Amino acid sequence: MLWSRFRQIGTAYQQAKRLRDIAGVLLKYGYEDLAKHLPLPRAERLPSRRVREQQAAIHELSHAERLRKVCEELGPSFVKLGQLAAARTRILPTEFTDELAKLQDQVTPIPFAEIRILVESEWKRPLGEVFAEVEEQPIGSASIAQVHRAVLVSGEVVVIKVQRPGIRKTVTEDLGILRQLAGLAERNLPEWRLFQPVALVDELARSLEKEMDFTCEAAHLDRFSWQFREDPTIYLPQLVHGLTTKSVLVMEFISGIKASELDQLDTAGIDRNELSCRIADLVMKQIFVHGFFHADPHPGNVQIMPDERICFLDFGLMGFLDLRTREAFVDFVWAIACRNEPGVATALLKLTESEVDPPRGSFETDVAEFMHQHFYRPMGELRFADLVTQLVKLTSKHHLQLPPDLVVMLKAMSVTEELVRRLNPEFDLIAQAKPFMRRSRTERLRPKRVVASALAMAEEIGDAARELPGELRRIIAQIKSGRARVNFHHEGLEPAYNALERSANRLSFAMVVASLIIGSSLTIHSKVPPLWGDVSMLGLLGYCLAGLMGFWLLIAILRHGKM
Repeated sequence: MLWSRFRQIGTAYQQAKRLRDIAGVLLKYGYEDLAKHLPLPRAERLPSRRVREQQAAIHELSHAERLRKVCEELGPSFVKLGQLAAARTRILPTEFTDELAKLQDQVTPIPFAEIRILVESEWKRPLGEVFAEVEEQPIGSASIAQVHRAVLVSGEVVVIKVQRPGIRKTVTEDLGILRQLAGLAERNLPEWRLFQPVALVDELARSLEKEMDFTCEAAHLDRFSWQFREDPTIYLPQLVHGLTTKSVLVMEFISGIKASELDQLDTAGIDRNELSCRIADLVMKQIFVHGFFHADPHPGNVQIMPDERICFLDFGLMGFLDLRTREAFVDFVWAIACRNEPGVATALLKLTESEVDPPRGSFETDVAEFMHQHFYRPMGELRFADLVTQLVKLTSKHHLQLPPDLVVMLKAMSVTEELVRRLNPEFDLIAQAKPFMRRSRTERLRPKRVVASALAMAEEIGDAARELPGELRRIIAQIKSGRARVNFHHEGLEPAYNALERSANRLSFAMVVASLIIGSSLTIHSKVPPLWGDVSMLGLLGYCLAGLMGFWLLIAILRHGKM
């Protein structure tokens, strides 16, 4: 019991120390207002001299750059939070999401001796029993893990992806603090409630939980390999399942050419135009056919094998799109291709989430303007990344929210377009997607699919009809027994409540001061011993205490700027 108390005290101390570090970084990068509104450590208690020395250089940065640097300085959890915010449409303005998209979690590698200890503890055997050779210098080092090249005793060349020691504890502590800060933001900053910071932190926690479990990444690779098992244009690395755990992942080493290394591709005699079509086709199959796609197809994760097959790497971040979302997105793009402005507006409403639909007239006007900007000019001039940016602005303006996985898909397509445009500047990604969208629309009209949909709908209606009488009886029974309750939730009253509470506290404080003064006066007048000359010592002590409390109250009023 006593040891548990000591552990709780230690945890509280570590959290307080971390909060101090967070507040210091916020102040360093000019977020004094945020540190002030949230009950973080006060600025005067922080290392302000060092902060002031860096202010000149920091104020030259834009607000978006400062936010990115805050995330980088605070470590892996905040880097991931920034990357997640960049993938969400209504968290921050476009200039902030564009800047946060640059976040890189490249960090200084840890010594190989620590990696050896972790791997051997996971496998319960020495490295020498598994590997004939291990390169101690990592080929990659990120905030969650680092990667080493090795050779198995069987002679196969592999890579070992090892989780950084202690990263789970660090991330768990940071997530606890982030939940506290998100809750404080929702309570103390009403304008932040629209962005749902608590829900964002919960989503970050789920994402990090999967990313820190390498068995999930292994499962992603297995599914990806299965869905492309008959495609001759793709090559996927082989997993070493017997050596893969939650903290260690072993897979085949890929020796290919990065898709962005144009000179090496030309030297190898690879047709860049054909390569761009293959990469785009594979991405379209992932999105429109399977609904399970690589969410980060940047050039480092797309390598070209000697036989011109395409190899995807790093399956930690994947996206999922259900059939309904895929078909709604196809309807949206198809309506754009047909220049059907009301159809585009209807499809966009199906794609998005909102509590109340926007006014149809102004919404269709903005959709028409969106189409005029992008789709009445030569298709070669269209850039998918610009289209996504404008789409995000349009939905944000009308308080619509795109599903997170759909945003991830749009960003993956933007990255793909950027990659294939490097290979072939004349490449048209939307034209490449048309056959897949046409196939999707045709599939819906097949008799087998129509009958299956009708049967499923009839089954759901039947289930609802069977359950309805029971639900009505349950509601009526609750009303009769008096157990039915109506809950009212008030919003926007916190500032008034806080002001009222502060006023009541000050009034109570002032009454205590007045009581001390009156009591001290009576004590001195009655000459209550002990006496100092003819003056009561207790009365003098009461006067001093009343004076200190009155001064404290005055300082508190002045600090809030109101007398």
